[in-house]
Amino acid sequence: MEYCTFTEPQQGFTYDELLAFALATERAGFDGYFRSDHYMRMGDGDPLPGPTDAWTTLAGLARETTRIRLGTLVSSATHRLPAVLAIQVAQVDAMSGGRIELGLGTGWFEAEHRAYGIPFPSRRFDIFEEQLAIVTGLWATPVGETFDFAGEHYSLAGAPALPKPVQERVPLIIGGAGAKRTPALAARFATEYNIGFCPESEISAAFKRVRIACERADRDPATLKLSVALPTIAAPDEASLRRRAEATGKSLEQFRDGTNICGDADEVIEKVERLIALGAERVYFQTVDARDLDQTAYLGGEVLPRLPH
Repeated sequence: MEYCTFTEPQQGFTYDELLAFALATERAGFDGYFRSDHYMRMGDGDPLPGPTDAWTTLAGLARETTRIRLGTLVSSATHRLPAVLAIQVAQVDAMSGGRIELGLGTGWFEAEHRAYGIPFPSRRFDIFEEQLAIVTGLWATPVGETFDFAGEHYSLAGAPALPKPVQERVPLIIGGAGAKRTPALAARFATEYNIGFCPESEISAAFKRVRIACERADRDPATLKLSVALPTIAAPDEASLRRRAEATGKSLEQFRDGTNICGDADEVIEKVERLIALGAERVYFQTVDARDLDQTAYLGGEVLPRLPH
């Protein structure tokens, strides 16, 4: 089992605050730190200090952390050209000594695209599939050979397919609740399938779909890591839980809807153990308030030592 933290920096956090959170993640004993890839705040509230770029952030953290895995959950296929993304990820992988993971998705936040002039095409799944083929194809091309690709949305001719990542294979995370194309693409391209923000019954159904997709693709389902990402508040007492819930813009009652990870150490452990029973091999604790380092320390000190590893 692996346990990671996961934040949403577009809600208003500086690089220094994200660095402090990543270092707290490392001190607390987590296996990795992951961040979203958005350029605009969601919901009401103070937008300052503004957005940070996911891969710029991870490049900095690659040099300032030493052990934890680092990655996106998930990068948007609409934000970057696939060959540029392949170069960025390979470079940051080298900067980290081989600790980078790429989560990639179709992109969904239309208002963000409109605000920053980023195209938001209707057939994003087709673009996503081509990006997956290009990024993995570039990395897999032997040194000294070139990579060509002719698709509906992208064409590459004679790409040198450099640089190569430090890792023989950069872990590639595909997530989502789609019933057909998402499981099929995960079975074809991914090393990890992630499902998040839904109740346990839906997590179980999603895991079943992706296992079936692996079998249809003649892939051993055991070779695809299964993971869950859920909003998390944890504290030893109700008053602290209520304060932490309100910091996310929700009441404690809203947070205790049975979907999220919420409660004291015992409650958090019970929830995670149910996720493991469903098949999860990695859990992402999404802590919305990246300034709340005490919560990270609480999870590391009171929860992680008692969870299966």
